Amino acid sequence: MTGTAETTVVRRQIIVQASIERAFTVFTERFGDFKPPEHTLLGVALAETVFEPRVGGHIYDRGVDGSECRWARILAYDPPHRVVFSWDISPAWRLETDPDNTSEVEVLFTAEAADRTRVDLEHRLLDRHGPGWQGVHDGVSGDEGWPLYLDRYVALFAGH
Repeated sequence: MTGTAETTVVRRQIIVQASIERAFTVFTERFGDFKPPEHTLLGVALAETVFEPRVGGHIYDRGVDGSECRWARILAYDPPHRVVFSWDISPAWRLETDPDNTSEVEVLFTAEAADRTRVDLEHRLLDRHGPGWQGVHDGVSGDEGWPLYLDRYVALFAGH
């Protein structure tokens, strides 16, 4: 057994048939196109998910009534190679307001060819969510978590 450090990380890797620049742009500018609309902490229907492309920006959901939920902070933004954002969602699937109790997601983009990019996603520091953090791990690693998001992301490149 490798100890707790390994279990506090979720890793996924995919390949997209696109240049590194396009892969990065689609991930950041079209995040709301592959994030399932039912994945929101808002109490109303989702109008859009916004990814603010800068350090200090947020990823947030906006409801049809104009309400907003800022559920992630952009920690690093290095186009077209890397983006890191916080995961400000608690084990109870509510907004976490204490940055010390949040995990982080790093997404790396590596050109394998002019029209082929490897995308490595690492969701780490899950134990920082405190008691019940394993539920966050299970949620983001399960079929309705990062695998679903990344499948939907890859589908955006189909036929292009």
